[in-house]
Amino acid sequence: MIKPTIFREYDVRGIADDDLTDENVTLLGKGIGTLLGRKGAKNMVVGRDVRLSSKRLRDALIEGLGSTGMNVIDVGVCLTPVNYFGIIHFGADGGVMITGSHNPIDYNGFKISAKGVMPVFGEQIQDILRLIDAGDFEQGRGEVVEKNIIPEYVEMLKSKLKLDKKLKMVVDAGNGTAGLLAPQLWRDMGCDVTELYCEPDGTFPNHLPDPTVPKYVVDLQKKVLEVGADIGIGYDGDTDRVGVIDEKGRMVFADKLMAILSQEVLDKHPGAEIVFDVKCSQALPEVIEKHGGKPLMWKTGHSLLKAKMKEVKSPLAGEMSGHIFYADDFYGFDDAVYVSGRLLQILSRTDKTCSEIADAVPGFESTPEIRITATDEDKFDIVSELVQHFKKSYDIIDIDGARVLFGDGWGLVRASNTQPVLVLRFEAKTRARLQEIIDIFKAKLREYPAVSFSDSDFEMA
Repeated sequence: MIKPTIFREYDVRGIADDDLTDENVTLLGKGIGTLLGRKGAKNMVVGRDVRLSSKRLRDALIEGLGSTGMNVIDVGVCLTPVNYFGIIHFGADGGVMITGSHNPIDYNGFKISAKGVMPVFGEQIQDILRLIDAGDFEQGRGEVVEKNIIPEYVEMLKSKLKLDKKLKMVVDAGNGTAGLLAPQLWRDMGCDVTELYCEPDGTFPNHLPDPTVPKYVVDLQKKVLEVGADIGIGYDGDTDRVGVIDEKGRMVFADKLMAILSQEVLDKHPGAEIVFDVKCSQALPEVIEKHGGKPLMWKTGHSLLKAKMKEVKSPLAGEMSGHIFYADDFYGFDDAVYVSGRLLQILSRTDKTCSEIADAVPGFESTPEIRITATDEDKFDIVSELVQHFKKSYDIIDIDGARVLFGDGWGLVRASNTQPVLVLRFEAKTRARLQEIIDIFKAKLREYPAVSFSDSDFEMA
């Protein structure tokens, strides 16, 4: 029996050996093939990450897609951006990337795209579930061809990026897909590269590949200081999310990175809208406005931001989790290699260090993302109740959870669309006020038996 809970807001994701059995994944392939086939799709690109379950899931998925008459171009083990690039490169009608991204080792999932790399999300994902429940599938026999397009993807990146001076960098691929190409790419472009965990390994023996979580970048921070690098770059498991360490060994959170990148983009596109998610610092809209742009806060989720970006024709969008999307001289999808290349390009054209560039962004006291356990069955109801609770006393932004505005700071709580957790973040003008806001949220969250956390989860960096 296929679980409805694996059909998330912007992808399908679950525990590989329990939720994603061969039978269930073949049904998923039939649902995807039917949904997109009835919209005219005939050819799909399928890629997969390095997780141990991904090859099995690939076989089951392609069986389902092919049974609906869908032709498949299998691009093999690759980065999620390579899957997206393949859709454009081959003029395909969509694609599926098999990836657990940054989730724990036992997870895996499917990121689904329609023609033009438009994300399949929200109600469309529920439509796939409805087709499966009804057994309402198209019938046919599709063909499968295998293509390696990593060389073409690398050449595309080289044609779009140019570094004006040699940079010393450390690359931490977290044993994910970035190790397939990123270190050699940056060497080819003139960088001095130190590799850290760049051997693809689906057991992730060193740390989970999530470069936005402080405990997973400790080795990267140490190595940057040890070798005297100009910058450290971390990639997540499927290389659509990026993390940055400056030459002092400090994390540059994605909202600060967005502030840095947006200045260059707004020089080329005066007055443009820059899209960002509800977890981002107040510093980001301030920088966007200062440089003549229009800040647009939106819901968290790579599919949601990608769709909003295309709707408003924004040249740049991004979220706190490290998904950043360029439409400026790029395709509008989240590509951590390209994004890190744009940052390297900026660094190569200035005498300033990475820390000097980052410190020019207005500073607030803030926490990283905080993730606490909450059951999948209860998390959305809890957030809805919190919205109503905080509305009684404070102004809130409720486009995605509750971003509670305190005047001199804010706190956010939202339900994750990918895991049984609540995601929180806090910011204030002073460290003392930051702690006060955190304590307000902790006191309320303790009222919910389905929520579990310890005080250490809320420790400030």
